[in-house]
Amino acid sequence: MKIAVVGSGAWGTALAIRLCKNGHDVTMWTFETELISEMESTRRNPRLPGAVLPEGLKISPDYACVKGCPLVVVAAPSFPIRSVSRGIAPYLDEDAVLVSVTKGIEKGTLLRMSEVVAQETNRRVVVLTGPSHAEEVALDVPTGCLSACADKELAEFVQDAFMSDTFRIYTSPDAVGAELGAALKNVIALCAGVTDGLGCGDNTKAMLMTRGLTEMARLGISMGASKDTFTGLAGVGDLIVTCTSMHSRNRRAGILIGQGKGVQEAMQEVGAVVEGYYAAAAAYELCQRQGVDMPIITAAYQVLYQGMNAAEAVRSLLMRRKKSEQEDAGWL
Repeated sequence: MKIAVVGSGAWGTALAIRLCKNGHDVTMWTFETELISEMESTRRNPRLPGAVLPEGLKISPDYACVKGCPLVVVAAPSFPIRSVSRGIAPYLDEDAVLVSVTKGIEKGTLLRMSEVVAQETNRRVVVLTGPSHAEEVALDVPTGCLSACADKELAEFVQDAFMSDTFRIYTSPDAVGAELGAALKNVIALCAGVTDGLGCGDNTKAMLMTRGLTEMARLGISMGASKDTFTGLAGVGDLIVTCTSMHSRNRRAGILIGQGKGVQEAMQEVGAVVEGYYAAAAAYELCQRQGVDMPIITAAYQVLYQGMNAAEAVRSLLMRRKKSEQEDAGWL
């Protein structure tokens, strides 16, 4: 079918490549007009080095490229996703299905990405998420993701579009849990990087990931998510891959902060969008609004936005009042 991928970052590019390989007629929208001629001539995108753009993949700077597409993939970063969604809205077919693949929570509104897309386009939105480094998906490394939507038929429609022998897609009715898991694990991954930068070991990371998962699920359940989602691909799966790999921009930024670099300096050195930085502020506001105890998220906010020393943040977490694990894991 005819598909538009709106966003030419690493993830959007990897998904455009996958859809082309699946036989679809794909156009990738980009705001980086200065890169179009380079991408067309070299069949490479500097945002995703090492991946080859299929000859059939078209590249456009025009929002109108979504016209006539039954499926539109919204792959812009979290901070411009509202303006991008507003830009494509006038050109969307009335029955177009949108796929939100961005991981984050909007600043101010605290809306999930699919909610922002739906609000601006008035179209049906499916969430596609899971443990998936763009670099590996583009190279056909076996990967599993989740197509999440309360409408099973729409979730299966997206599943069929993306499914291949190297890209396995499961469906889920829980878009809330899938998106919260996707956004919050970026914050935990940034924290994992901080502990690496401080010279902590595997024990520390295992503790951080486990307690971080508890916090993610605790907030998700308070907002109507299913606890089972957090033990699946969009929860523990995405948490593992993002906390343990150097592909993760969130982890790399955290390492630099743990090594003593300033927060903004670390973001600039990574050289790409670090979604965990933005998600930390929104997640902190969410836990305050929901009345949910999230000490790791709170510590991340204090380091990223209030100037707390990273080593002191770790110590403050370890010195919290003693409690039993069962007391703190009621979500299971």
